[in-house]
Amino acid sequence: MKIKLILLLITGAITARAQDNSSYDFLKVDPSARSSALAGAFETTTDDPNIIFYNPAGLSTMTKKKVSAGFWKYLLGINFGAISYVQKYKNIGWFGAGAKYFNYGTFDYTDENGVTSGTFGASDLMLSLGYSNYLYDIVNYGVNVKYIYSKIAGYNSSAFAVDFGLMYVIPSDQIQLGLSVNNLGSQINSYIDTKEKLPLDIRIGASKKLEHLPLRLSFSLSNLNQSRDKFIQRFKSFSLGGELSFSENVAVRIGYDNQKRQDLKLGTSLGIAGFSAGIGIKFLNRYQFDYALNSFGKVGSMHRFNLGYSFE
Repeated sequence: MKIKLILLLITGAITARAQDNSSYDFLKVDPSARSSALAGAFETTTDDPNIIFYNPAGLSTMTKKKVSAGFWKYLLGINFGAISYVQKYKNIGWFGAGAKYFNYGTFDYTDENGVTSGTFGASDLMLSLGYSNYLYDIVNYGVNVKYIYSKIAGYNSSAFAVDFGLMYVIPSDQIQLGLSVNNLGSQINSYIDTKEKLPLDIRIGASKKLEHLPLRLSFSLSNLNQSRDKFIQRFKSFSLGGELSFSENVAVRIGYDNQKRQDLKLGTSLGIAGFSAGIGIKFLNRYQFDYALNSFGKVGSMHRFNLGYSFE
């Protein structure tokens, strides 16, 4: 059995991005129902613990101690879960923790002659610790430290990485601007003898709440560090999101991921690949329920659910 070939097929099936060949592509998967409903345009989101996965500077926008968790069936029956938690500690700042976990199931161990000899599993794990505070009372800054682990059929790989982020909030205009550098690091141990790069991702984002409508629009540019044949192609990895609040307790969301739409193109057919939608409901003052539907075109679609809790 060719371990690396199977590994690439698995990670490729998850991200559906042929240009990525890292063992840690699972880091790019949106970890919550709300963020995926907004197509990943999430760098400038405030008061949501899942911001730790996009921009650690957003941790210091939290108004309460909060936790959020979700577990889903991803494509091909893959199990995927994520959890995040943020709280302020005295006057030192805001601290957060997050985790992502993928379990790809069980596979037959087959050699080049087609003979099976047992089974094997594969999984990925990311653990993150973050800190955030204010800089000159006008700019939020933050940093994450990550441990990443991946295993398949008795082989394993691990890495350390850091994220850096800035967020500028303009309350009077209800505008947020954000910049983040994610997955900056390297492998400690590699699969067999092949060293692989981490999926470094430089992102910028902006969001604006409209003045006479309860609608917040978000825009995000990701993968700005990736080399492209033409300079203008650096800007094709963009996402758009809109969140319409009917009240303090109910909001509907819609999103569009341009890069995902292009990567999921099969022949001349695109369908609604790259589009997403969802809803958020707050109940009993402390609980937050989020749902999202993401389209992968002819590949299929995925439902996501998250449950959050705010501590007093």
